[in-house]
Amino acid sequence: MIEYLIGVDGGGTGTRVRLARNAGDHAESALLATGSGGPSGLMHGVEAAWSAVLEALQAAFATAGLVRPALDKMAIGLGLAGVNNKQWAAEFSASNPGFRDTAIETDAFTTLLGAHQGQPGVIIAIGTGSVGEVLTAGGKRREVGGWGFPASDEAGGAWLGMRAITHAQHVLDGRAPGSDFASALIHFCDRSNQVRGAHFDSHHDSMFAWLANASQTSYAQLAPLVIQHAASDVAAGQLMRAAGEEVARIAAALDPAGELPIALCGGLAAHIQPYLPEPLLALVVKPHADAAAGALRLIDQRLKGKQTC
Repeated sequence: MIEYLIGVDGGGTGTRVRLARNAGDHAESALLATGSGGPSGLMHGVEAAWSAVLEALQAAFATAGLVRPALDKMAIGLGLAGVNNKQWAAEFSASNPGFRDTAIETDAFTTLLGAHQGQPGVIIAIGTGSVGEVLTAGGKRREVGGWGFPASDEAGGAWLGMRAITHAQHVLDGRAPGSDFASALIHFCDRSNQVRGAHFDSHHDSMFAWLANASQTSYAQLAPLVIQHAASDVAAGQLMRAAGEEVARIAAALDPAGELPIALCGGLAAHIQPYLPEPLLALVVKPHADAAAGALRLIDQRLKGKQTC
């Protein structure tokens, strides 16, 4: 018998789960606790993804004050970054560590399920990366963006970070004037190298070393510096406005008529919202729930034999 339902939101920076007791066919499952863990986006590898999911799941059971049962007592819904890569998704599914039932979808679709409670609407998720998805009144789904780092993920944290570090390089070269924003970026690289035990005689050498080790997550860690300086620094402000314009392009591609509600989701959504064009702001609504809640809805509907779209 399935005793617990698990909803997972797995991204490139972290993993969040919702733990619920299975209420059966005719009732809504009761949320017990939430938990978090490391990155479980499939770009980090299947083994790392499952490890992060289990870490977050263990944290949820600990928060609920429960001993985690065997995995075959659980059914799990997962919305994961990287599921669009069919090979990664197949390898992940085949590596199921023992859950009784699974439902795996893109993190964009579980975000949409959570934000609009399964109803028609648009979501644009802006976190480490970015992606948009629409569920039309006719039940059709379509995704925009989400091609992955570094070629896509416009307006996401890694996208902002890459453009910010280019600005810092221009300052080091003398191609742009120095500023508190540029200094913060340069010092961030210096500190990151020091944490790794590496010390350099110049910011120039330190920057090269940081770039050699930089990942999607590393670039995304620079996004808070862009946000922090956007109101006072011209370059940082331009980056945030460019992010707002990219979000507007995604929205226009998803719903050209501009008729559906748009939920902005993800860790950077609230920071980018003030930089959106006015016409787009009029369509923005508050998400009802998060992607982990959407993943919980996904597995609950699967077990009840209902369609999710």
